[in-house]
Amino acid sequence: MSIPSFGVGTFRLTGQTVIDSVRNALDVGYRAIDTAQIYGNEAEVGQAIADSGIKRADLFVTTKIWTDNYARSKLVPSLRESLEKLRTDHVDLTLIHWPAPGNGIALSEYMEALAEAKSQGLTRQIGISNFNIELTKQAIDVVGKGEIATNQIELSPYLQNHKLTAFLKEQGITVTSYMTLAYGKVLKDPVLAKIADKHRATVAQVALAWALQLGYAVIPSSTKRENLASNLLARDLKLDADDMAQIAALERNGREVSPEGLAPVWD
Repeated sequence: MSIPSFGVGTFRLTGQTVIDSVRNALDVGYRAIDTAQIYGNEAEVGQAIADSGIKRADLFVTTKIWTDNYARSKLVPSLRESLEKLRTDHVDLTLIHWPAPGNGIALSEYMEALAEAKSQGLTRQIGISNFNIELTKQAIDVVGKGEIATNQIELSPYLQNHKLTAFLKEQGITVTSYMTLAYGKVLKDPVLAKIADKHRATVAQVALAWALQLGYAVIPSSTKRENLASNLLARDLKLDADDMAQIAALERNGREVSPEGLAPVWD
């Protein structure tokens, strides 16, 4: 199993905006696209992919199951609906979007249903998102060791999540970092600006390169073609040990996303 290290995110993008963003991303070289049922943009993402003319086999498409569809009777049918919107017979990765402990559906039920979606060939890999250590352990117990491809979690220079990322590494589960730029907050950081100047890079490239060097996958989004192209250059940026140490010191537990009823108790 492998997760592409660099993809384009589509959170908060809808309508023509998401079509343009995905089209531009594919045009400048992205081949992994991350969406979700709750984003309300799967059909537009599917349209952008179809219009691109890029072969389906060359793309890696991820979607996420929303909490309304966690019941055993709903999960697979909801994924089939997502596939129709995305104009494909399978996705490469399907995630449980939030553990939603207050949702009334047991973790074992939705993880079993997700495994069933995989066995039916609707998704090549399965994973989780926003799970803490304890819930990740429970998910592994249900589907088996080696079955969970990734845990997609909020991570940025301001929220480094050392305990959870160390645990995931131990388990062989890829860490996918979302919100790596902390809603743009890290772009104003003087430490990162200094590192960026040193490497003649952008601050966004520095933050993304930091995550990549720690072995995480990243999925930044942008509505601007030039930013999409610029972000991709983070793959070529090599930060030195001093840069990484300076960024490590920026940790401040700066969590941006923790919706009540959906989020777990964070590690």
